[in-house]
Amino acid sequence: MFSLTKGCGCVNFGGRRTRSMGDDSSSCRSSEIEQESPKKLTRRVLNGDCTMKALAPFLRFWKRDEVSMTKAERTMKAAILIQQWYRRYLARMEVRRRYTWTIFQSIEYAGEQDQVKLYNFFNALLSHMRDTTGRPSSERTSRTASVLEQVFSEESDEGGGVDETAPPKSARGPDIEFPLKRKDIDLLIEAFRKKKHRLHPKHVAQILKEASQTLKRLPNINVATTSISSQITICGDLHGKLDDLLVIFHKNGLPSTENPYIFNGDFVDRGKKSLEVLLLLLSCMLAFPGGVYLNRGNHEDLIMNARYGFIREVHQKYKHNAERLLKLIENVYRWLPLGTIINNRVFVVHGGISDTTDLDMVKSLERDKYASLLRPPVAEGTAPGAETIDKVEWKQVFDILWSDPQTTGGCVANALRGAGTYFGPDVTVRFLQKNKLSFIVRSHECKPGGYELLHDGNVITIFSASNYYEIGSNKGAYLKLCGNSLERQFVQYTAAVSRTRRLTFRQRVGLVESSAMRELHSHIVMARRQLEGTFRSMDPENCGFITISDWCTAMEQTTHLGLPWRMLKDKLVRTDPETRRVRYMDTFDLSANKFGRKSDTQTVAETLYKNKQSLEAIFKILDKDNSGYITLEEFSEACQLIGKYMPNPLTQEQLVDICRLMDINKDGLVDLNEFLESFRLAEKNLHEEDHELAEIQAT
Repeated sequence: MFSLTKGCGCVNFGGRRTRSMGDDSSSCRSSEIEQESPKKLTRRVLNGDCTMKALAPFLRFWKRDEVSMTKAERTMKAAILIQQWYRRYLARMEVRRRYTWTIFQSIEYAGEQDQVKLYNFFNALLSHMRDTTGRPSSERTSRTASVLEQVFSEESDEGGGVDETAPPKSARGPDIEFPLKRKDIDLLIEAFRKKKHRLHPKHVAQILKEASQTLKRLPNINVATTSISSQITICGDLHGKLDDLLVIFHKNGLPSTENPYIFNGDFVDRGKKSLEVLLLLLSCMLAFPGGVYLNRGNHEDLIMNARYGFIREVHQKYKHNAERLLKLIENVYRWLPLGTIINNRVFVVHGGISDTTDLDMVKSLERDKYASLLRPPVAEGTAPGAETIDKVEWKQVFDILWSDPQTTGGCVANALRGAGTYFGPDVTVRFLQKNKLSFIVRSHECKPGGYELLHDGNVITIFSASNYYEIGSNKGAYLKLCGNSLERQFVQYTAAVSRTRRLTFRQRVGLVESSAMRELHSHIVMARRQLEGTFRSMDPENCGFITISDWCTAMEQTTHLGLPWRMLKDKLVRTDPETRRVRYMDTFDLSANKFGRKSDTQTVAETLYKNKQSLEAIFKILDKDNSGYITLEEFSEACQLIGKYMPNPLTQEQLVDICRLMDINKDGLVDLNEFLESFRLAEKNLHEEDHELAEIQAT
């Protein structure tokens, strides 16, 4: 199997000499090894404490007959074999963990990229559309604000709205008082933790309104200091993970002036308790002045919330009050600061920087006009260059909320997310030198250990949502900066420890892998029509098989996920053992995989549900005045520009006819339900046409 080369610490594997990785000076003396018990030797080998040179006396007898070997020699031989097997096992588990992680991140970023592309497209349309009312946007804004106040005062007449004059029912949720104090925070935590009655909508509205007023008084870049507290805690993305927030408060204490926190954006979306997380953070900010600093993230944006679940959560929890509360939440988003500077040395921001980031410009811009970064404001001024200034400011905000660091130098567009930039170590160094800062703390990216250091320690990523992709997928972490020297202390944790502790390492990897493959298969099914067409074009003989290379090429060209398809091949398709060609239709066959999914038959309702988030986003953009309806005029104006992007553009009359067809109840307006129903019918007809075409081809 292998033999020892005399005179050195090298082992000969089949004629190749490989030097031991261990340090000779730290290895055990062979005489000491000979005197040790077999059990102790076995433990030392499995722990990697003994180098190959130290084990030389036993390796000389490796090929000796079992009978002539001593007990210690047999023990060492068995221990080395076990060690080799165990290392191969860990290597296989690590490969599975890494490609699983790649699947999750690729699908997550692809979703964000689709969202940005969608809104870039519609922004291009809407930026050319005149306001149908003929009023300037400032007047429309003031009108919206006055309507908001009227809705709150008149809501009691509708029997289910937020009536600010009516006392809350004693049986509904915690009875908190304003201004909020420590006891009210305890009541909120207890109610949220034990899943008791929801907080009364009057209290929700009050928290949101008072938070907006407090945030308005803050600068664009918060200024924090450790002069009083001698420490400060930085938390990353929480994404609606209330358990993680409660773990942080349990381990590190509630906020106060002596124990300040910075929460670095992305409080909502994806998790099931996004509203509770947002309300608890805002309540802590109100109850502990100077103890909580909130930075805006890229998910503090209603357009992102429409796709990633927060809006749906608000509608489920406050059915009658959702729209009014969402208006208040949007106002909170507008006024969230864009970053925090600690002791004039540390810049804490959600995403990162770019080579054009100018903190002076960020500090001076009007952040409240960016209700959504995916729909930038159009300049109202008529002066030359006014619109250009708006775009420059908008890019400043976009870059600090959406960017990611890269290991290579330079600054390039973030093609993976479709927004922001990738910034390299040289960009970081120039930014720190220009602004006389020591390092940057950012979030925005999930990390297996909850944190990561890049750019020689100048960029720290903190991510506080554990089990983000699946139970056991990652740890959460927060960062404590202590003393005047701002010494770094990372604290890792995992919420729902009782569930993860019962799982072995292999079970955790398998659970996360299964979840990743389900997500991937769902993504593949959504692209089935295009994929199937590509496969058939690669199969001119119509035999149902293509080469592995062709299959990998088709998967990447269609999905653009950047995954190791050759490695994933055995998880998705079957291969002919003789020809080594892939049976490509297995790609869509759910029964062919091992992840326990349902059959491949999709109902129209399931298809609609998968696309509902995108359709809601389209509806929200077409509905310029946020009235909940698309008027004939709004759709008609959009159609004029949509035609420019269509390969076979329709006439204006034809497009307006489409709008009339969507108006099912013929009231001259298209609401969201009519909009979704139209796409359901279109999808149904499309499936019927495909079925008829397949029957024709078969005959």
